[in-house]
Amino acid sequence: MQNTTAEARRIKEAEQAFDRRRRTFGLIAGPLFAVVAILTPMDALTLEAHKLLAIMILVALWWITEPIPIPVTSLLGPTLAVVTGAVPVGTAFASFANSMIFLFMGGFILAKAMMMHGLDKRFAYWLLSRSWVGSNPRRIFLAVGLATALCSGWVSNTATAAMMFPICLGLLNSIKDMMAANGRIINLSEYKYATGLMLMTAYSASIGGVLTPIGTPPNLIMLGFLDSMENIHVSFFEWMVWGFVAMVIYFVIAFVVLTKIFPADVDKIEGAEEFIRARQAELGGWTRAQKNTLLAFFVAVVLWILPGFFNMLLGATSPVLKMYNVLFPEAIAAMLGALVLFLLPVNFAKREFTITWKEASTGIEWGTLILFGGGLAMGGMMYKTDLSQWIGNLIVGAMGGELSQVVLVAVFSVLALLLSELTSHTAATNMIGPLAITIAVSAGLSPLPVSVGIALSASLGFMLPVSTPPNAIVYASGYVPITKMISTGVYIDFIGIAFVTIPIAIWLVGLVIG
Repeated sequence: MQNTTAEARRIKEAEQAFDRRRRTFGLIAGPLFAVVAILTPMDALTLEAHKLLAIMILVALWWITEPIPIPVTSLLGPTLAVVTGAVPVGTAFASFANSMIFLFMGGFILAKAMMMHGLDKRFAYWLLSRSWVGSNPRRIFLAVGLATALCSGWVSNTATAAMMFPICLGLLNSIKDMMAANGRIINLSEYKYATGLMLMTAYSASIGGVLTPIGTPPNLIMLGFLDSMENIHVSFFEWMVWGFVAMVIYFVIAFVVLTKIFPADVDKIEGAEEFIRARQAELGGWTRAQKNTLLAFFVAVVLWILPGFFNMLLGATSPVLKMYNVLFPEAIAAMLGALVLFLLPVNFAKREFTITWKEASTGIEWGTLILFGGGLAMGGMMYKTDLSQWIGNLIVGAMGGELSQVVLVAVFSVLALLLSELTSHTAATNMIGPLAITIAVSAGLSPLPVSVGIALSASLGFMLPVSTPPNAIVYASGYVPITKMISTGVYIDFIGIAFVTIPIAIWLVGLVIG
């Protein structure tokens, strides 16, 4: 155990040293490269587009290297664009009021209420206590993954992983106690099943995010770019159809890979059922706050998916569907669900309601909202100044003017994956999203498949502890050697792109053409 701790400490120190060098490089290189860009003659660009190019270089490098917090960089880009005269202030900051921001905000408030009142734990323990799960380690492995993925579709992957982490620790301690009772002492930090269960928790938290538009920021970012740049609107229901298919296949890939590499060496985990039952009993009966939260969540979900049913039953041109989309777009559905929480009383005599603003505001990831708004702002400015068109034409021309949907999706999916392994997947999506859409349009292709490909690939950061917060959470347990995370992450990352992302994009091409 001491060797494992020493190794983890050395790795941590190496990561910290790398981060310091990365930030220092970015702090110097960002402004330097921006100055070089503005001083380099580019006759094909307008002065405004030329200025914006220099700002984009600075912002992109600082998003990757993080010499200052990523949300701050997201505010810096539009600010510099106004100060340098690249765009007027109304254009630069309009995206911070984009309806997608309020869709995310409503989702954050609903998720906060679910976590605060234990609705997520109640669901997780309910699933783990099913009779088909029992004490079978392989089924427990499956149930933990399912509970994590399904929760992560509606709650942040970080919060979901943090919730499931102690549950997994309790199950592993049950295994350790069972082994000890049978005269076998095991070290969980070297126990294969422990590593596999931890990785299943982390990976499922990221995989579940692809289920809904609000499951993870890259989904909404790409939908926002499609809407603002090309006036292509993808409904909540439509995304859930694609996201469900992707989530199921990603999950099967992760489950098969992890169970093959980290199999259980026992047929039954004595004490597992008792542990789950005890945790479930601690939750007690349904409280008024939990019932109110479930009602608010149900309101939002129903409003989100109703357009899909109207479309199937009445047709895409139905006046009912058109009126519904005007009155109850996705952002309004999210906000109505969230606002209901402030109106449903828990104790009316004391004027206590399901959630207070103080509680709700601590659940809103303000940095993510700012980063989201900043990304949309930079993408919108690139589009309005024709900078994105110029870059797109350069890349299409460099490829001989011939570009297929499959090649475009494959290139940007891999790029999104690699950038997401090294930096925030939100920042990575902000950087390459507008570029991919513009290149698709310049090549005469639909931007929808590559947008979906980027969003899905950005959720496949499975190789490093720094790739996603869930990876970091399980790595901190000491049960996941970094070499194991890298080796299994590589398999799942690239199998996922080859057998899920690209096929779904090809499927979307057929839908677009049809």
